[in-house]
Amino acid sequence: MATLLERPEDAVSATAMARTFSARLKEISSRSTDRLVVFKDNQPAAVLMNVQAYQDLVDELEDLRIEAIARDRLASYQANQAVSHDDMRALFSQND
Repeated sequence: MATLLERPEDAVSATAMARTFSARLKEISSRSTDRLVVFKDNQPAAVLMNVQAYQDLVDELEDLRIEAIARDRLASYQANQAVSHDDMRALFSQND
């Protein structure tokens, strides 16, 4: 698992962030920096990342959730309780 802070240059204090926000935002939006960890009182307070990197992260998390659900369902699958594809089509075509 990746750590929150891999390189010291990915850390910025809240004060420095406030002073250099425009430049830091440009770094993130151009993806020259993957993420910035903003520290307040020597503790990580926030992570700033590119919109596409965030969307990729959300998509990956959703894929992993779906995979976990599918794995759980497969583990409890009982063929004698399954509904065939033809039966499902017949059931839903009646409602048209």
